[in-house]
Amino acid sequence: QVGLVESGGGLVQPGGSLRLSCVASGGIFSGYIMTWHRQAPGKQRELVAVITSGGSTNYASSVKGRFSISRDNAKSTVYLQMNSLKPEDTAVYYCHAGGLRVDYWGQGTQVTVSS
Repeated sequence: QVGLVESGGGLVQPGGSLRLSCVASGGIFSGYIMTWHRQAPGKQRELVAVITSGGSTNYASSVKGRFSISRDNAKSTVYLQMNSLKPEDTAVYYCHAGGLRVDYWGQGTQVTVSS
């Protein structure tokens, strides 16, 4: 069993920055594909960023150049650095651990971008 706990969300003005963290407990973190997703009110959950066990990354076109995903295997933590935030980035952000027989979600952290 793998537990995922996100933190770092909050209220930020447009153009501001936040860094989300997701700490994993249990399992072998270094082997997981870690992803960040978000879900805005009334919308489907969407993939925001991916980082593989080898450190390769990919991003949704809507966040490319503004968001950066990274991982620290020694701390079993994945991060999402979010810069130049826009009101349309407002959502609950979730981290996910994936792999062979691995499919776990965190509880989510709210990000609100508003003046």
